[in-house]
Amino acid sequence: MAPAGRIMAGNLGAFIELMRPKNLILAGATVPLGAYFALMEESSNFPVLAVSLHVLAVVLFTGAGNAMNDIKDAAIDRTAHPMRPLPSGRLTTGQARAFTSLLWAGSVFAHVGGLLAVDADVGIYLPTALIYILAVVLMVTYDHGPATKNRGLAGNAVISLLVGAVILYGASSVGGFQRPVVWWIFGVVFLTNLAREMVKDCMDMEADEGSRRTLPMTYGKEKVRMAAYVVIMGALVCLYVPFWKGPFGFNQLALQLPAILTLITLNGPLVQGKDALVAGRIRMAMLFGLLSFIAASVL
Repeated sequence: MAPAGRIMAGNLGAFIELMRPKNLILAGATVPLGAYFALMEESSNFPVLAVSLHVLAVVLFTGAGNAMNDIKDAAIDRTAHPMRPLPSGRLTTGQARAFTSLLWAGSVFAHVGGLLAVDADVGIYLPTALIYILAVVLMVTYDHGPATKNRGLAGNAVISLLVGAVILYGASSVGGFQRPVVWWIFGVVFLTNLAREMVKDCMDMEADEGSRRTLPMTYGKEKVRMAAYVVIMGALVCLYVPFWKGPFGFNQLALQLPAILTLITLNGPLVQGKDALVAGRIRMAMLFGLLSFIAASVL
């Protein structure tokens, strides 16, 4: 085995950790959900190959973005997250950069392959390509150039747009991103993740001092936690609309009770300053919500 191959094999666990596998699973699973919500009653025509390639594109894209972020934050993570691959010394910056380049290349090839696998006109190609290009721009400028990461709410909004855009990307890959239900679900994902990013900034405020400017540094943790709860209430409004206006039945709203109760009851932990607990529960509620939307679609 070549030296580069031995290095890759020996550090395989660190490379996987660099991509943050939990985020990859959620991002990858969201693509077919977006496609399914776009098709709904026409799901028998589900383009498995095209959607699978778009899943791979999103997984590699997300992994590359997470790796870029860890490279940029290596100094901060020595205090905030010392066990991550770079601050712990399990990977060098050079290894992480080379791996990130491979992930970006793989994502682009998978994206193009997904477009070519669909026998369709420009009505599918163009929106899907534009969403992907916009996501690349947002991801790169999060850490570099304008560095929206250092701009408080703008940085939180960029990450949340990227998370929500996966729903739109999946829907556009089957030509259905214009359906209202897709946009309401995008609203749920965007606002829920925005609240989570705000809470995570509260959790990391001390470690972020001197390296970036976040909302809690400007307005204080208590106000940001209160604002995060208001954003969560906005997400619940978006969650309600597809059951009120359709395509889901109003009685199917009961399927969303696990997600709704998880989010509504966050006021106590937020007041108590349990930011890590809140961030974890928001992620759990997002998973509950997506699973409940699937259940409502098939029942």
